[in-house]
Amino acid sequence: MISTIHEATILNTGQKDRKTNMEIKKPYAVVQYNKLMKGIDRADQYLTFYSVLRKTVKWSKKVVLYLLNCALFNTFCMYRTLNANKKVQKLPT
Repeated sequence: MISTIHEATILNTGQKDRKTNMEIKKPYAVVQYNKLMKGIDRADQYLTFYSVLRKTVKWSKKVVLYLLNCALFNTFCMYRTLNANKKVQKLPT
């Protein structure tokens, strides 16, 4: 890792490897990245599953569709967060 912001230190993550049972060590830059960028990585991962960008040719449509896709994903995340404690009613069969 090359970083001008972080120090060149190795930190213990507090986790152990399943096979060797040794402490897992990571550079400080990687630990900070994993700590701060979790939501963005997850959003990019979800948005790639249902990509609308490859279905259009013009770049302006791609930008608009990407922003719309991001807005819909953020709405879904907010809905899931706000309704986490509510039980889902099952439809009668």
